Amino acid sequence: MSAVSAYPQAPAMRLLSMTDIRRPVRTVMPNGVPLYVLEQADADVVRLDLLMAGGRWQQDQPLQALFTNRMLREGTACYSSSRIAEVLDFYGAWLDLSNSSEHTCVTLHSLAKYLPQTLDVLSSMIKEPLFPEKELETVLSANVQQFNVRLSQVGFLAHRAMAGLVFGSSHPCGRPVSAEDYGRITSEALRRFHRRHYHSGNLTLLLSGKVTGDVVRLVERHFGAEAFGCTESVLERRRFQVSPSAEKRAFVERADALQSAVRMGCATLPCQHPDFGGLRVLLTLFGGYFGSRLMSNIREDKGYTYGIYANVVSYPECSLLMVSAETTNELVAPLVSEVGVEIDKLQNDLVPAGELDMVRNYMLGDMRRGCESVLSLAEMWVSALLLGMPADGYARTLQAIQTVTPEKVRELAQKYLCKENLKEAVSGKKVQ
Repeated sequence: MSAVSAYPQAPAMRLLSMTDIRRPVRTVMPNGVPLYVLEQADADVVRLDLLMAGGRWQQDQPLQALFTNRMLREGTACYSSSRIAEVLDFYGAWLDLSNSSEHTCVTLHSLAKYLPQTLDVLSSMIKEPLFPEKELETVLSANVQQFNVRLSQVGFLAHRAMAGLVFGSSHPCGRPVSAEDYGRITSEALRRFHRRHYHSGNLTLLLSGKVTGDVVRLVERHFGAEAFGCTESVLERRRFQVSPSAEKRAFVERADALQSAVRMGCATLPCQHPDFGGLRVLLTLFGGYFGSRLMSNIREDKGYTYGIYANVVSYPECSLLMVSAETTNELVAPLVSEVGVEIDKLQNDLVPAGELDMVRNYMLGDMRRGCESVLSLAEMWVSALLLGMPADGYARTLQAIQTVTPEKVRELAQKYLCKENLKEAVSGKKVQ
């Protein structure tokens, strides 16, 4: 045997294709609840995502959706809060509770063999929570303390100021939460939100992992056999106008801050827009990974910051394009100036083919990681459902990554990456 052949050969490279991004199979259960299934026979775990239409944009008061969801684990008609924690811990299950703009989400990870026990707990949490006042006081107290800690952090303060500049105070994304909002949360307010939104007429399920016939029948027995909750409650789909502040800049002083947080941003395309995939490529090249233009210039060359990033956060009808960094108080102005320099380059010069290929490979690798397991695929499709992404949304993104040209990148920069549209929010120590 030769010295060369003694070593294993690296596997052949294969480009990511749409066949790697499996779509869930959609069925409808007897009570009308849609069920999406991603099956992987050799998995030991089942993931169940419950998506209730109705989130922050449908609430009567700030924090109502958040605490309705958060309090589900604090006691039901059949289980105390301690018993819920005990059962989930004993069977090795994991529960995640979250909210988005227009949805409330509950995600259960459970070993398939213990799903009967963990689903009993989950079903009770969804259908018959008590929202006990004593537990609510404890949860609110802990969250107020966390909120007050965050109010001392320049990154949190700059982000709040940026949201207000971009969306306006009348938009739910632009209205900052206050400590007083926590004091207005009551058990009855949470019950109202629960009655309106936690019912079978408002529910979508995504089931992934070791999905056998028995698993489907078990899920159907708990959530798909009969109608439950106040199904006559009709979801009010609210729409909010983005009304940017007339102000270009905002400054939130923290006299004791050692560094300043800098946020630059504007409202941009929704994820349904045909250019959205190309915009993601542009922002990755601009500031979306460690080798980006912003990192190469502002971190590595100038040494103004340990890290600077550009990303896009999607909402149902728009997205927030934002550049984020922290720097010493005296270097805020030079940092902002260099961001503008990099924007000018992208708008005027063609990106070298080698640099674009590097970005392309990075993004394809990131997408492939999302397809590594059925559970990570489930995460992708939950995001798609929450944002109202079209069924071919990931196919569009994949095509944009694979086909975007230097000319297209420049065109997108000229259309969507305009310095004139970027608001600036800074929090830190005022420099004399």
